[in-house]
Amino acid sequence: MTALAIEETPIPGLLLLRLPMHEDARGWFKESWHREKMTALGLPDFAPVQSNVALSRLGATRGVHAEPWDKYVSVSRGRVFAAWVDLREGPTFGATFHCEQGPATAVFVPRGVGNAYQVLEDDSAYAYLVNEHWRAGTTYPALSLTDPDAAIPWPIPLDAAEVSAKDLLNPTLDRVTPIPPRRTLVIGGRGQLGQALTAAIPTARAVDLDELDVTDAEQLAAWAWQDYDVVVNAAAYTAVDAAETTTGRQHAWALNASAPVALAALACRHRFALVHYSTDYVFDGTHSPHDEEEPVTPLGVYGQSKAAGDLAVRCVQRHYLIRTGWLCGDGHNFVRTITRMAEAGDRPQVVDDQIGRLTFADELARATRHLLDTRAAYGTYNCTNAGPAMSWFEVARRVFEYCGRSPADVTPVSTTHYTEGKSTAHRPTNSVLDLAKLEATGFVPEDARAALQRYLGSHATGASR
Repeated sequence: MTALAIEETPIPGLLLLRLPMHEDARGWFKESWHREKMTALGLPDFAPVQSNVALSRLGATRGVHAEPWDKYVSVSRGRVFAAWVDLREGPTFGATFHCEQGPATAVFVPRGVGNAYQVLEDDSAYAYLVNEHWRAGTTYPALSLTDPDAAIPWPIPLDAAEVSAKDLLNPTLDRVTPIPPRRTLVIGGRGQLGQALTAAIPTARAVDLDELDVTDAEQLAAWAWQDYDVVVNAAAYTAVDAAETTTGRQHAWALNASAPVALAALACRHRFALVHYSTDYVFDGTHSPHDEEEPVTPLGVYGQSKAAGDLAVRCVQRHYLIRTGWLCGDGHNFVRTITRMAEAGDRPQVVDDQIGRLTFADELARATRHLLDTRAAYGTYNCTNAGPAMSWFEVARRVFEYCGRSPADVTPVSTTHYTEGKSTAHRPTNSVLDLAKLEATGFVPEDARAALQRYLGSHATGASR
């Protein structure tokens, strides 16, 4: 008896499995499908939802079908000649692979690869698991069994085989529209982070809440989630002080908690990877630095609503929960506010007892793409720019200096004094995030001081926008 083994084929993602057969005088036994063992060897954890078996007689021929789902095909009884043709958009469009299948072999067929087989023994049972439900009346991509480019060497000539009338009408390769890959969707595309993500992932589709309101159950139900392999949720309610009001609290919980719960459920159902962004505000600032395993201890409504959304996202098998803070991008943020003050001749008071690191939106987008491109282990990652921790006061002084103003024109003030008489939310005093886990994936974050200078240079004429 041989050990379970998985082999690659000329078609990317199409995997041939060698299954151990346990045989004795009574017959044989095999583990046709074993999630734990097979995924450990590299089989995608494709989450099948339907099992089908076709019992056919000698000569029955089916295909070439490329439904929009993954398949795991095996033979429970008898023998078949099986063939596959890559119908996916890309350099391997038209690539083929074929082999004989019996009970000791199985094949994982990724979405977009055409599948066909011909029965070589009477009463052969061909079984397959799929991760989408077949829908009656739907037309799916297909290829002619006699396509000259695929040139499948059928053991039984097709004029002597049994082929359905429908399969006889399938188009040749030159008339097949290549099947596009599932795309990346960026939600919150007009925000600071959303704009940076769109620049970093130019093939992504970006939508904002006016096109897809993630707090609206009907819109979520109607969206074509099956078209996406990755959904990046950059939408959030970030008005920290307003979140403490009655109306703000409702908006914060709807967008920061309820929406991620809904997206997490959709990710589980449609098998897309969910990328979601968290915040330093889920911590009370009493530890330094905050690592990914620290229990959440939010101080205010904003942090509480974000922490609730985080818990939902972490239930998704394929997820990246990226925790960040002190975000600066193309929009309203602290650095732009201080730049306007410097240009206007103001002498601001800035708190000096809250510390952290700036995170520039393009750096956060770069880290996101890095995790996706390198297929880093799913889970929670901290992401800010690198370098020593700074207070808001220190950041403001650097901005003033770059703008040609004296750093002495910025006055330090304690949080208690600054917020006296104001209705503000409690903020963590220490927002420094541990970057070791992200760096272990090979990502090297840029120093926040260098990034700040670059940002100020690129936004020098647009600070008041």
